Amino acid sequence: MKKKVSLHVKCPHCRKSLMDNEVLLHDYPSIKLNIVTPEDRGVVHLCSLYECFDHQSSLDTEKGTVVDFYCPKCNKELLVKEECQLCNAPMVNFVLKVGGRVAICSRHGCSNHYVAFQDITSELSKFYHEFDA
Repeated sequence: MKKKVSLHVKCPHCRKSLMDNEVLLHDYPSIKLNIVTPEDRGVVHLCSLYECFDHQSSLDTEKGTVVDFYCPKCNKELLVKEECQLCNAPMVNFVLKVGGRVAICSRHGCSNHYVAFQDITSELSKFYHEFDA
C-alpha cells in the first residue's frame, strides 16, 4: 500500500501556513489559496496529499485556464518566473514546513509538480523523519 504524505506548506513571502484545518480533503487539511482567473476571483482548497490533484473551488474554471494564485494571509502572488516543462504556464511555489519547496503548474488540468530541497541532506532527513517514509 502506498503511503500517504500530506505536505504542509507556507507562503514564500510572509512564511505563514497555507494549511486549512477546517476544510479537509481525504481527511487531511487542505491548502487554501486565493485565485484569480480572467473572468473572476475566488478561493481554492488543494489536496495536501502528494500526487493527489483533487480540489474544491468557489469558481468553475475550464481545463486549460491559467490561474493566478495568491496567499490568503499577505495576498502576494505565488507565481514565479519558472515555466512548466509540460505546458509553458507559470509555476506556483510554496515553502515546505520541513524545508525545501513545492512547485505546481498554474494551468488547470496540468499535472506537473515537484518537491525540491536546497540542502538535500538535512531537508530530506527532516522530510523522512516527519513522514516516517
